Amino acid sequence: MLDRLLVQSFLLAGQSPTGQGPLGLLLPFAVLIVIFYFLLIRPQSRQRKKTQEMLANLKTGDRVVTNGGLLGTVVGFGNRTVQLQVTPQVKLEVLRTAIGGLQREEVAEQEAAVKK
Repeated sequence: MLDRLLVQSFLLAGQSPTGQGPLGLLLPFAVLIVIFYFLLIRPQSRQRKKTQEMLANLKTGDRVVTNGGLLGTVVGFGNRTVQLQVTPQVKLEVLRTAIGGLQREEVAEQEAAVKK
């Protein structure tokens, strides 16, 4: 009887547990890849394109915020750099890639009110 149980267990071990072929095993991985694409990869590439477009369209007089949190006005351009005026006496040269975004209008208005 013990021999019979061992033979049956070996025969059952050779079959896939779900009775499906290799396609059934790859389907969950394909679903995970699709989920990762729509939740991680696609939004990140959209944000990268948006940032590159913003950096390409910078012009003198734009109010920007750097990744380090500095607020300034663009006063000049170099090959890979942008010259920012932080205060009337202070001009900084930062890498173009260090610019995080354009400053929002309400922050600029608050700053102008404080200066007056």
